[in-house]
Amino acid sequence: MKYLTRPFSICAVNYLNTVPLVWGMQHGPQREQAALTFELPAVCAEVIERNEAQIGLAPVAEVARQGLEVAPGHGIACHGAVRSILLVSRVPVRSIRTLAVDLSSRTSVQLARIVLRELYGVQPEFRARPPLLEDMLAECEAALLIGDPALRLDPAALPYETLDLGAEWQALTGLPMVFALWAGKAPPLGDGLGTVLEGSYQFGHSHIADIVEQQFHLRGVTRELAHEYLTRYIHFEIGDLEMKGLEAFLKLAGLPQIAVAEAASQ
Repeated sequence: MKYLTRPFSICAVNYLNTVPLVWGMQHGPQREQAALTFELPAVCAEVIERNEAQIGLAPVAEVARQGLEVAPGHGIACHGAVRSILLVSRVPVRSIRTLAVDLSSRTSVQLARIVLRELYGVQPEFRARPPLLEDMLAECEAALLIGDPALRLDPAALPYETLDLGAEWQALTGLPMVFALWAGKAPPLGDGLGTVLEGSYQFGHSHIADIVEQQFHLRGVTRELAHEYLTRYIHFEIGDLEMKGLEAFLKLAGLPQIAVAEAASQ
C-alpha cells in the first residue's frame, strides 16, 4: 500500500487516556497533517497489521507479536495505580478459577495473567465477554475491565475485591508499566511523522484543562476524576525507566523484545 506524504494515516485509541496524545492532531497545529481514525486498542493493532495506517497507538503485546517498530518518546504508561485497568472478583483472588475479560486490550489481558500467576499463584480460565461488570460476574468468578468502562466504576463502592493492575505490577516489579506505544511497520517514522506525534502531544499537554472540560461528560466520569487520571495516573513520556518496565513485562509474558526507532529518523 502506497502512503501519501501528507496527511499521515494514524490510528489512535478511543479511550480518554489517548486524548492528550492526539489533541494537536484534532485541535492544534498538526490538524492538517494527520488523517485520524479511532478504534479499540486491539483493533488499532489489526489496522496496522493490515497496512491501513502508517502508525497506530498499539498495545505493546501486539507491537511485540507483530515485530513493529516503535516511535520513541510517548505512549501510555503508569507508575503504580492506573485506575483504568481493574480486576474485580466476587471470590478471594487466590480462589479465582474463571475470569471474564474485555479483549479490547491484549496487553491488559496478558498483565492480568502475569499478576495472577506471579502474585497470587492462580491461572484461571479466561473467557472473552462484553465489558458489563454484573453480567461478567454472573458467569465468572472475576472480571477484567479496561479503559473508560473501568473508569466509570468506583472501586471503593463495589461490594467485591478489586485489584488495580498498575499497582499490582509495581508491587511485583517495582517498575512502570507500559500499555501502548506509537508503532508501525518499519520504518514508521520519516517525512516529519515523528515531529507530528511530538508536536501533537506537546499541544495536548499544554491544554489538559481544555481536554478535561470537553471530555469528562462524554466519558461518563467526573471532572475531578478526568483531571486526576490524565495528570496523575497516566504517564505519557516513555524514557529509560519505562522501557525497563516494558522489557520486564515482555519477558514475563513470553513475548519478543521491542525495537525502538532512532529519534533522529523523525
